[in-house]
Amino acid sequence: MKKTAMAMVSAVAISFAAAPALSAEKVNIGMPSWTGAQAIAHLLKAVVEQKIGGQADLVPGNNATIFQGMDQGKGDIDVHPDVWLPNQESFTKKYVDGKKTVTLSKNPYEGNQGFCVSKKFGEANKITDIADLGRPDVAKKMDSDGNGKGEMWIGAPGWASANVNEVKVRDYDLLPFIEPIRAEESVKTARIKDSIAKNEGYAFYCYKPHAVWYMFDVKMLSEPKFDPAMYKMLQPSDSPDWYKKSKVATKDALKNVQIAWSNSLKGRSPAITEFFERFQLTADDVSNFAFQISGKGRNPAEVASEWIKKNPKRVDAWLGL
Repeated sequence: MKKTAMAMVSAVAISFAAAPALSAEKVNIGMPSWTGAQAIAHLLKAVVEQKIGGQADLVPGNNATIFQGMDQGKGDIDVHPDVWLPNQESFTKKYVDGKKTVTLSKNPYEGNQGFCVSKKFGEANKITDIADLGRPDVAKKMDSDGNGKGEMWIGAPGWASANVNEVKVRDYDLLPFIEPIRAEESVKTARIKDSIAKNEGYAFYCYKPHAVWYMFDVKMLSEPKFDPAMYKMLQPSDSPDWYKKSKVATKDALKNVQIAWSNSLKGRSPAITEFFERFQLTADDVSNFAFQISGKGRNPAEVASEWIKKNPKRVDAWLGL
């Protein structure tokens, strides 16, 4: 009897000791391809693991995949770290407003989109406005492959913003002079570096926050002031004839950028959900994160841990302390 009782006590003690590990909150964080989103994803992961004591895994995916995962609510993907609105509005209308399976943070930071050239190239050729890219002398200096058109990077494959920029190139009457290029962001970064080193012309889609502002001396070109009457954009998910039916001849409005998470997460991981509800960054925070990771080649997890140590009051505020 004595041995049985001791065994029962030991078993209970072991079960209590193991309870925290078994009940630890878990989250799968979607990780899109752009650097800012990856930086935020690593920061969310670091806070969950280091401050909440939970488990967080990063799941690479594009916008459609991440929103579908959040919608399904099975925990395969719980969070989108960097939702740009109205760029990704087709997804938020479907899952946040329509199906009501996803929650959007109420603490956005401000995003700004446009087109950039290096300051040196811009000043040497008096390039200040998007229309200047349509000057034959400028286009010629941006033509690296000899096809008679200057190349301009408009975004990576799968980006909603790249679709907007493709329409803009057409509606700004730049197509006779400019060839819109879609490629991964790493290709764009390498091309900026190469063009500056060789004193060549190059234009590219740019946005804030982003590491590029810390990496190179670049300037954003002016565009016609945002006018909703001149900004009618459909995405491929809206219509197969999105390109033909869209019209964008104005600068994008300033963006709201925030995180989003599956509504099912609250039942599974309430402490993590409460952290997400309070989470907030600035555009400068994200630009610096992105620079440390893509500009300096530092380990994202190391950058996130370093930031947490340097900003204890902000992190405590996110945790409600």
